[in-house]
This record gives sequence, C-alpha cells and structure tokens, in this order.
Amino acid sequence: MPEPALSGARPIGSQTQPEIRSGKSNEEKTQEPVLNAAMISNPVLTEPTITQAAQDLVTDREEMETYQITDDLDALLSVLPERIRAALEQADRPAELIEVVMDLGRLPEARFSDGELYLSRTEVTAADLQMVIERIGDFGADNRAGIERTLHRISAIRNRKGAVIGLTCRVGRAVYGTIEIIRDIVSSNKSILLLGRPGVGKTTLLREAARVRSEHKRVVIVDTSNEIAGDGDIPHPAIGRARRMQVPLPDLQHEVMIEAVENHMPEVIIIDEIGRELEAIAARTIAERGVQLIGTAHGNTLDNLLINPTLSDLVGGIESVTLSDDEARRRGTQKTVLERKAPPTFDVLIEIKDRQRMAVHHNVAEAVDALLRGWALTPEVRSVDEKGGVHIERIEAEQPKSGARSRGKERRNKRVEAKRPDSGWQPAPVEEHTVGNGDSAPVTPHTGEVSAHRSKPLRVYPYGIGQNRLRSAAKGLKVSIQIVDDLKQADVMMTLKNYYRQQPQPVMDAERRNVPIYILRSNTITQMGHALVDIFHIPTKPEDAFSEAMREAQEGIQQVLNGAEVAELKPQAAGIRSQQHQLVRAANLVSHSYGREPSRRVRIFSK
Repeated sequence: MPEPALSGARPIGSQTQPEIRSGKSNEEKTQEPVLNAAMISNPVLTEPTITQAAQDLVTDREEMETYQITDDLDALLSVLPERIRAALEQADRPAELIEVVMDLGRLPEARFSDGELYLSRTEVTAADLQMVIERIGDFGADNRAGIERTLHRISAIRNRKGAVIGLTCRVGRAVYGTIEIIRDIVSSNKSILLLGRPGVGKTTLLREAARVRSEHKRVVIVDTSNEIAGDGDIPHPAIGRARRMQVPLPDLQHEVMIEAVENHMPEVIIIDEIGRELEAIAARTIAERGVQLIGTAHGNTLDNLLINPTLSDLVGGIESVTLSDDEARRRGTQKTVLERKAPPTFDVLIEIKDRQRMAVHHNVAEAVDALLRGWALTPEVRSVDEKGGVHIERIEAEQPKSGARSRGKERRNKRVEAKRPDSGWQPAPVEEHTVGNGDSAPVTPHTGEVSAHRSKPLRVYPYGIGQNRLRSAAKGLKVSIQIVDDLKQADVMMTLKNYYRQQPQPVMDAERRNVPIYILRSNTITQMGHALVDIFHIPTKPEDAFSEAMREAQEGIQQVLNGAEVAELKPQAAGIRSQQHQLVRAANLVSHSYGREPSRRVRIFSK
C-alpha cells in the first residue's frame, strides 16, 4: 500500500530512478555500458568508466542510509484531467499530497497530510473518469490499477453494473533509509511479521527490506496488488536486485507463494497483506522450509492478531487445554486454560506505532505465552530522533532470588511481575483472615487506612484460586492489584479453605514470613471481592439476612456442581431454610436440614 508523504519529498517532476553521478554530460552517459551485478561486485574490472560508475552507485547506496524520497509525481499528474492537474500545481504542496479522490457528480478533492482541498468548482464527469482509466493500466480483480514503473495506485469504486463511478489516486513513494530502525533484525535471517494501521508505512518497510536483503540474498517478492514493486512488467528500482512475482488473482496469492519456493530457490520471500487462512498456511509451509519470511498482516498489536481466528496461526494459534489438579493448583488458574497450539510461523513481530516508533517482540512464542497467562507484555521499543539516531529501550525483568517459587528458567524470563516497586505496603503481624466464614470475622491486615485508589498496586500471591476471577473482582471494585508468583514479593496471600487445612509448603512459608493469608470458602468472584473489600477498607452497604443466605446457597450449589461432595450452609431461620431448599431443588440437587434450633442448617448434596 502506498504510504503518506514524508517531509523532504522532491518537487513535482522528480525522477524515479537514481542517477549514476559520474561527472559527465547526458550525452556521455548514454554511451556508457549498462551495469550489472557482476560488474559491481567484480574487483578486477579495468575499464575506468565502469569502475567509476560502480563506485558512484555504491556511493548512492551509502547515501540511502538517510531518508531519500522518490515519488514520480509527474507521472501521476499526467493521467489527471487538465483542470485538476493545474489546481495541484497551483497548490504547490507535493510533499504533503497523499491522494486525489474523484467521485462521479462530486467535486474533485486532494487529501494532504493535514487536511483536504477541493481542486475545482466543476463536478467530476464520466468523461473525466474514463480519461484517467484510459491512461493507466488495467484494473485487477481487486479493483486496483497502476502506472507502469511507478508506485502509484489507482483504486476504483464500481456500481452494481460494474461501471466505475469513483477513483482514488494514491501517491506512491519510495522512501530510502526507513529500514535503519530495524536493519539488524531484517539482516538476522529471522522471519518477521509487521503489524500496523493503514498508511503507517508497512509497504514502505517491505520495499526497503527487499532492497537491503537483495544485496546479499536471493529475494523474491510475491506482489499481489503490485504495490511493492509498482505496476507493469518491469519492477521499480526501489526493490534493488529482488525479483518480483505478480499474482493474477488475489485469491491465488497462496499458490504463488508456494510456487516461488518450489521454482525459484529464494532465500528470502517478501509478502504484503497476509489476510486469508490459506495464505497463513502457505506462510507456515515456507517458514518450515528454512526460508526467511518478511510479511505484513492486518492488525495493530499482537493482541489483535491473537484473537483473529483467521490469522492467529501466524503466531502459533490458540487451543483450550485441561490441566491436572496439581498443575492448575501450581499455576493458580482454572483447570481449563488457553495455550499456544503450535510454534509461531514468524520469529519476530514488530508493531509499527508510527514511522519513527516501533515495538519489537523478539520472541513471538514467549510473548504469546505471556499474553495467554494474563501477564503484561514488555516489548523492546525503538524510536528515531530528529537527527536520525535510533534509540532502543529495553524493559528487563528482574530474576527471582534463590528459594522463590519458580516456573523454570524459561518462565522466569517471561515473568512481568518480577520487578518489585516500593509500594509502601506495611502489613501488621497477623496470621490469617477468614473470608465468608461464620466462625471468625475478617481481620484487618494493616494498621493504616488504605484507599481503593492506591497509586501502586497491592501484590497478591494466589494459591489454588483463579487468577482471572481475582482480576475480575478487582476490576469490579476498581482497585489496583498485581498478581505475583513469588511469595517474597507478595503483600498478601489468598487461598481456599481446603488448601489451607492441608498446610502445603507455600502456606507454611507465608506464615513463617508473616504474610497475611486470606482464606476463601470458595473459588468465586464474590468471595474474592469480600477479601478485597476487607483489605482496601471499601465501605459496603449492609446486606439483609435473606439476601446473604440466598447468596450463600448459590455458592454452595456451585461448589457441589463443581465436584464437592457436600456443601454446608450457615444456620438460618426455618423460613429462610425453606427458600434455600427450593433453590437447591431448582438446581437439580438434594438438600437436608441438620442440627437443632437455633443452629439448624442446610446441607447440599449431589444426586
């Protein structure tokens, strides 16, 4: 896709191909022999004219380290109606021009990087549209055409009968030097996936990647809409020595991708806009054959791509996995979790925020695993300053100290809660706090008043409870928490009553370290919410006895449905017990009352 203008573009009428500056006149230049790759790379050439020309071409390549823009705007202006071309020349803003829009029966419009401008008081006619169509190439199945040996793109809007009633003439620019921000990654032989919104510069980066890699590798471009290498049979010089394969129909892109690997022995394949499932499968096939793959896909971030069922396979895909009881307890999650299905097709994923700022995920597999576990991602952020310098910001996670509960070396590297900021949390020396248990009331785990809007989050070590439910409870109460998997970093521990009774090692360590323990009767959002209310001193409205009893019955029913043999409720009056029995019968379970008044209570069983 052609990209918006950048500052410093050449004026209207600039040339597309970089000239070989040999210090000779135009007539002398026409007599010089044509250069090829062998001449440039062969050090034993003796003809002085060729040697000098080769040195000048190398100099041109070195100067492309900084931004150099070639737009061939005169070729686009030449296909437009005279009055529209004259208005554009009068506006004299070639560097800022993005596209020209011509819709039947409307005024022609120029879109610049900072706004729009009407180009004529005369509406666009069918003759105007036909004039432009006759001067450009043929439209493909995707309603896109171009101008031969340029990067401009003309897209058509058709009516129900197939007639063209609108044109979008997009200015295509070859911007040399934009690859410098990720040049080391492109040269690393790793497969790279670029993400970003339309117009942010994905195709420009692909074009530059083709030019840079073609200097040392065999590069083949699968150019579906002729956006990378331009329209016509001769590719644009901006792709360097790379070869271009055109795609007859957009639906056949995946077949051309496989054909490129099987027939032309590429070392690098470059693809624009991977958007269909067959293309994602073809990309995986190419990557598994050891060919470096550089492509773009629809989406702004890794999160967007992961929830896209068509393209999620590019980063490994997602599947639902049922964990064993021990593994679920160790992870502190539910038994059914989402995990990565396969190795990612691409090794590196780059999120293009804008032309001067990008977020780089160097290990896509680790990034996807962290995202599925609910951990925050810490990509490498790269930016370019006004002087062209590249700045790299790395967010390093602190490794846990020895003796901490770990998930193995690989997972420790992925943890995002490893850094422990000084939150100022000062728990009082208490042993445990039972939540939702009639035998003991919740105990305040700290001496100072805590606001629900603390500037720094409360670090919670969950043991045997659902982390996603805990996050939902915190979100509902609008309090800030951070889930940690290292007890040394925790401000409080939360666990279930049955786990606490077993006294596993983490619970014993928490008691020894004097970490407050909140014991939940069930693994529900309600119970977790009560614990957070106690911790953060959130004022709550008093709940009447009937509502509390019915809520407790609902939780007991849920426990039995989840596999518990029996759930015993608090003592209640006869009328309330009757309502609890009705609720249990509605859930297709069995309940009986036990004990003597006033301690008579309901027990719930499965059938």
